Amino acid sequence: MFIGSASIELHLPASDSLKSKRQIIKALKDRLHNKFNVSVAEVDHNDLWQRALLGVAVVANQQRFAQQVIAEVIEYIHRENGVEIINQEVEIL
Repeated sequence: MFIGSASIELHLPASDSLKSKRQIIKALKDRLHNKFNVSVAEVDHNDLWQRALLGVAVVANQQRFAQQVIAEVIEYIHRENGVEIINQEVEIL
């Protein structure tokens, strides 16, 4: 069993309130879960309007598959409008 995880720090330039941020993050989390079948949670910067730290995890039976899914998630977020990746850390166990 292999676990792929990523910490992805985001900047949300269009967000002008916590309510706006929650809407953006919830929609992104739902799309990631539905498209890639990964677990996603906002794990830090909960009180900041334009920043978020997402934790993403996937469990797989092959290391290569876990790496591929995490890479696809990051690429998907890069293409997302209104969301910029500030920093990312990936770990495959």
